Amino acid sequence: MADSLKARVKEKLLRQLAEDGRHPIQEAEGDDPRLVSINDDLEALEQAEEGDPIVEELAERYWVP
Repeated sequence: MADSLKARVKEKLLRQLAEDGRHPIQEAEGDDPRLVSINDDLEALEQAEEGDPIVEELAERYWVP
């Protein structure tokens, strides 16, 4: 398990994309709103600093301990 909350959230989002999409979002056919949302959340997470409120929000949204 990753050490920081941000790392754990990132790990979970990447796992969700892999399990739900089975391929990168750019290669997805159509606009699957779930995959687009996960991808958007991942991008927001990448821009956030550790301790940023968005990290906590995403952790709650994706049930990350």
